[in-house]
Amino acid sequence: LKREIAQQDALGAKGSVQLTWAELASRIKSTYTQLYFVQRSEQLLQENLDLMAQLERLSLSRYANGLAPQQDVIRSQVEQGSMGSEQIALQMEHHHLHTRLNALLSRLPDEPLAAPSTLRPLPAPALLDWGAMRERVQAKNPQLFTQEARVLSAEKNRDLVRKNRYPDVTFGISPIQQGSAFKQWELMVEFNIPLQQGTRSAQEREAEALLEAARDRKQAAADQVFAELTQSLSALEAARRTDELTNTRVLPQAELTYQSALAAYETGKVDFATLLDAQKQIRLARLNQLKAQMDAQLQLTEIERILGEDI
Repeated sequence: LKREIAQQDALGAKGSVQLTWAELASRIKSTYTQLYFVQRSEQLLQENLDLMAQLERLSLSRYANGLAPQQDVIRSQVEQGSMGSEQIALQMEHHHLHTRLNALLSRLPDEPLAAPSTLRPLPAPALLDWGAMRERVQAKNPQLFTQEARVLSAEKNRDLVRKNRYPDVTFGISPIQQGSAFKQWELMVEFNIPLQQGTRSAQEREAEALLEAARDRKQAAADQVFAELTQSLSALEAARRTDELTNTRVLPQAELTYQSALAAYETGKVDFATLLDAQKQIRLARLNQLKAQMDAQLQLTEIERILGEDI
């Protein structure tokens, strides 16, 4: 029983190692995803800065010809100034994420990293079926694996304590040497009778309480793990649908609106504020799409952390 208890404790330690690695891998994946998001946000912001510079030139041309007020030019310059502030904030966040990712990889903070070029493809919805994922988590989750080992260890410890109900018997035999010959033998029999029943009963109650506590911790861990799994699966599907909706409907409509507003502004049919609003709608749609892609990746990372392995 002592050997089996030690074996279960060793398995519990192995589960703790797996849990630590799963959490570290999750932080690495999450930081990479955030770094990709910040880098793409910087690219989108630069594209919008270039676009605002074109709008500024357009407003200057119309103002020079007396077709637009000076306010249009000032408004475009204010927008560029605001975007410049956002650009500085994104550069600072990029630096922080770069440093954090190097730290997670046990590298020096300022060591170069390749720029994130793409995100992982999302698994097919069939692979994220709730029933199948529940079974995989039940079998693979490091936290549940560790708690199960602790329960089994507590069960073996209870059985060991119960052995104290019975007397311990020690039997020994040894030869007695005289000169170069064995002429006598010694026999020893020892009985250890458990007379202190109060102590034994207390030890049994303690072992039972430890076992119940281990079972309760395992159940609490399972409830938490499956609740987190449900939330992550739902959030990933919502992010996937948001990305698809933005790509197929919101973004094309925003681009059409902007082109229409641009043509109307060039002919003096709409004011500059309407054109800026249309341009902001495109930027917002692209950011929302990028955020949905990031959210989907973060939820996938969380699911893999819960599972304890890559999907």
